[in-house]
Amino acid sequence: MSNPLIAHFQLLAQYNTLANRKLYDACARLTDGERKQIRQAFFKSIHGTLNHILLGDRIWLDRFEGKEVPSTGLDTILYENFDLLRAARVAEDARIENFATHLTDSFLTTALRYQNNQGNCHTDPARLLIAHFFNHQTHHRGQIHNLLSQTAIAPPSLDMHRIVCPHPDSI
Repeated sequence: MSNPLIAHFQLLAQYNTLANRKLYDACARLTDGERKQIRQAFFKSIHGTLNHILLGDRIWLDRFEGKEVPSTGLDTILYENFDLLRAARVAEDARIENFATHLTDSFLTTALRYQNNQGNCHTDPARLLIAHFFNHQTHHRGQIHNLLSQTAIAPPSLDMHRIVCPHPDSI
């Protein structure tokens, strides 16, 4: 029998794609100025936080692929243009789903060595880092959800059980 974490991580990858789609749809209803408005947020704005999530996803996926990538410049704006950022998000979500589709038991039992943004080297179990990867996304989507609530655009529901399985009676 396959490791049950694989199916769980595949579900989280699917949820990530669907939640990002809903969140970007809401953010698209804001003006560029509203998305980039400085607010009480660690990455200063909705736009900055969207960029941070994308950057974090790229860093972790590169690490999962065996590349050595330090997590520096975590507030880097990868894309100033929202439409380009959104297109990159869609591509990255497809990359995440592909990664999850090809997870193996053997990969989950490995340990990955990486350097964090303070320059410290760590070695952690892959299964823990993948869980962190998905948790990191959810954490920052929650921040954007809060930032949206400070605008005229209602934040979308991001409840996993309503997004992944919107009609549970049909199961």
